[in-house]
Amino acid sequence: MSARGRSCLRLRRVGKAMVIAVKAHRIAYMALPKAGCSTVKAALAQVDPDTAVPEGEAADVMTWHRLYPTMRFRPHRWKAYDDWWRFCVVRDPLKRLLSVYTNRVVGMRELHNCRKILRGRVDLPMDPDPDFFFQNLRAYVEAASVIKHHALPAWLFLGPDLGRYDRIYRTSELALFGEELAERTGCRVTIARENRSETRLGPDDLAPETRSVLRDHLEEEYGYLAEFYENPFGPRLHRACTGTARRVS
Repeated sequence: MSARGRSCLRLRRVGKAMVIAVKAHRIAYMALPKAGCSTVKAALAQVDPDTAVPEGEAADVMTWHRLYPTMRFRPHRWKAYDDWWRFCVVRDPLKRLLSVYTNRVVGMRELHNCRKILRGRVDLPMDPDPDFFFQNLRAYVEAASVIKHHALPAWLFLGPDLGRYDRIYRTSELALFGEELAERTGCRVTIARENRSETRLGPDDLAPETRSVLRDHLEEEYGYLAEFYENPFGPRLHRACTGTARRVS
């Protein structure tokens, strides 16, 4: 087997670095939860000679997250990669938030592991319908760290200035990402969609009150990603009584 086709999965020491870095090719990636990050991490593992699946372990979604932990953006650490090829992947904010429900709540039943709910510290159902979940999103974020991690706004993971990146892919462009990664590294890259939600949910499946909540919740997020996605809710008509949304850190 040629070096190009040979698997390069060797044992890797996992650290707590903020940036997902492939040193051999000087590639730096900031992961955004629920924006194809499992798929991207699986692809990077194919070109990273310092990355490995421990011998005898079957690779799955959690394998990639253990090898490449997702961390929040820190400007001083990102600066160390100024002369690397730096990229990220973004997703339509509404679709990303809806997938928190379909994947983490319905598919993985994460709320059944929430200690605050299990111990009765908060009165929230573990299997909420989508309208209840999104109308009470703040309460679920405060109760369950896994929901908080996946529902936090994109700028906390990608930074305030998207101009820092050499390449920004939409999740619809993951196949193109694979082609360009292969061209850049000279490695064979296979893109397989990881951690895909089985349940499908769209805005038409939600009550008008829920869509109103999501419109307000996502307005600033759509502003941040305006170059890539159009806000399906349109601009709010009344702003006199609203202030700038505080960015949660």
